[in-house]
Amino acid sequence: MNFTPYETFEHGADIGVRGYGRTLEEAFANGARALFALMVENFEEVSPREKTPVTVSAELLDELFVTWLNRLLTLSALEHRVFADFEVEIRREGQEFRLTGQAWGEPFDPERHLLGVEVKGATFTLARVEKEGDLWVAQCVVDV
Repeated sequence: MNFTPYETFEHGADIGVRGYGRTLEEAFANGARALFALMVENFEEVSPREKTPVTVSAELLDELFVTWLNRLLTLSALEHRVFADFEVEIRREGQEFRLTGQAWGEPFDPERHLLGVEVKGATFTLARVEKEGDLWVAQCVVDV
């Protein structure tokens, strides 16, 4: 990989997450990595042992990205899990985009996982999904 797969950026009192990828799916997966790297300080130590299925749909790609991240946040909170790896497939179905994927992670363990920033939700602020040169970019601001 010859590029940084994800990053965060400052936005007032909130923080932006941005994923890059050679494909649209890779950009969405790396955007999710940016989200969880923000939430878990030692993100690289989260083990992708168990999979959780994820399906979301939306009319626009930026809406799909925000919905994807919010669904991951919900699953993380409800199931007390942290995620480290993501598989994503995006298809156009009629007027909507449909994302079907897997989030790989493990149960949250306060002895092992160092909490980072508490993310309340992904927002439509600066949300965009587009191709820039050879790479796809998926980004939005998250409410912290």
